[in-house]
Amino acid sequence: MTDVLRRGRGSLAFSFLVQGVAFALLVTRIPAIQDRYGVSDALLPAFLAAVPILAGVGSVTTERLVKRVRPSRLLRWSQPVVLLALLGVGAGERMVELGVALAAFGLAVGVLDASMNMLGVSLQRSYGRSIMLSFHAAYSLGGIVGASLAWVGAHWHLALWVSYLPVVLVLLPAVLVGSRWYADDRGGAAGEAEKPAGEGQVLVFKWLLPLCLVMTVAYIGDSTVSNWSAKYLQDVLGSSEQMATVPYNVYMVTTLLGRAIGDLGVRRFGAVAVVRGGALVAAGGFAVVAGAPGAWVGMLGFTLLGLGLCVLVPQTFAAAGRLFPGASDAAVARLNVFNYVGFLIGSPLVGALGDLWSYRGAMLVPMVLVLVTLVYARSFEAQPDRYGGGHERPRTADVGRGSNGL
Repeated sequence: MTDVLRRGRGSLAFSFLVQGVAFALLVTRIPAIQDRYGVSDALLPAFLAAVPILAGVGSVTTERLVKRVRPSRLLRWSQPVVLLALLGVGAGERMVELGVALAAFGLAVGVLDASMNMLGVSLQRSYGRSIMLSFHAAYSLGGIVGASLAWVGAHWHLALWVSYLPVVLVLLPAVLVGSRWYADDRGGAAGEAEKPAGEGQVLVFKWLLPLCLVMTVAYIGDSTVSNWSAKYLQDVLGSSEQMATVPYNVYMVTTLLGRAIGDLGVRRFGAVAVVRGGALVAAGGFAVVAGAPGAWVGMLGFTLLGLGLCVLVPQTFAAAGRLFPGASDAAVARLNVFNYVGFLIGSPLVGALGDLWSYRGAMLVPMVLVLVTLVYARSFEAQPDRYGGGHERPRTADVGRGSNGL
């Protein structure tokens, strides 16, 4: 079983890495996509919003599908669709073709994100120790690779399909081969693994809600950095255009480093301490960014944000698996929807506040929201016996009583 789990962990980490590459190749080439299809500035937000909305639909659909289909099988076939949809974005010529490709990308990403994290939670349970952060570290590494490949394509003025085709030709067969070793606890490679305690547990959304709030807050912070760091450094802190591209790269690198060592922190200090520490560091990062007198101090703030925010999302998925050990797949799929909710809220929120008030002031809002995580830190306990506000955590036998599971 050790070899089975080791291969399962390696193949899943590779899937996280591939997804990081694919997503970065899409979002970092948005200006080129806009130019290729003639998408106006007024219409662009609708295209961009459609992807996370459809991803949310895909995640909800996954919650239904895993009742009949193993997460490993959903992951095996959704990842090739994501890669082919990415190639479709680069190869199309008409706006309708862009719409179809982005729709396929969004729906498949929702299935992919949900099933990957389901398998991550399942493998962590089988390992009996924290490994969830290592998977998201692979995603961060993939994001760095994808952004670097996108820079090469932009630097050499390559057509989108020329940039995307070699990546897809390499990664598509690789993920199909790697999918042979996916492992979950419902048959397949890891079919002999023990079933989680509380099998048959019904998901009650009110018990998952605190983790959903943390997930939303984490992605509000992440989308703030990805969408506004360059503009903030250039327009508010007076940096050069070239220097304004640095904060996001630094953010991605520190995210990778934080996640690479994060599992060690969880094993030594516990998930609650790591989440609290991450929230405080992230809030400090936003405070530094908001009060920065110049570009270099601003970059320090974005560095702190990478170190702080990087632990929140992986630990939130892991906590959902612990809270509902007999319904972890459903909990992860439901929780994953709030990934996209945070992404949709974050960028427009900061932009609106920046226009109405100031961009320095706007950075204080995600700072306050991140601190909300401290209120719900006990939700991340390994075996919580009490749940926020003094209410006892629902027992498996009582979870579904008086509830329709929503």
